[in-house]
Amino acid sequence: MFSKEESKQIKQLFWTSLGKSFPRKWILYNTKIKGFSFKFHFDNKTAHVSLDLEDNLENRINYWEKLQSLKSILRNEYLPEAIFEEEFYLDNGKEISRIYVPLEQKVNIHNKNHWREVMEFFNEKMNLFELFFEEYKDVIK
Repeated sequence: MFSKEESKQIKQLFWTSLGKSFPRKWILYNTKIKGFSFKFHFDNKTAHVSLDLEDNLENRINYWEKLQSLKSILRNEYLPEAIFEEEFYLDNGKEISRIYVPLEQKVNIHNKNHWREVMEFFNEKMNLFELFFEEYKDVIK
């Protein structure tokens, strides 16, 4: 087991290593759409990339409907494994809408042997998410 501080340092090292291994500017929160963001997630069990809708319910529904209309394009041309969850609950209990792509293998951020695989997964899948967004952002907005 790792202490809280050791765990924090390992996580920071992973994210720093990701930035050095794949040096590019990700869109993430810079979508120019309130409550609409891309995220990386990696913990001691799973890894995934996601598109999260976290604004008020009315705006979430509006953007969700637009994304639903693009669902077949996203799955057929970019991310066939994308999972759509209109009602997703974060650990803090907050309800959001999420589209995500999980890494199928069980991984652990504390195991450096998993890092390369997760970094390559993040780079590939987030790049595809961003390509989709850039192509269809006018429809989404």
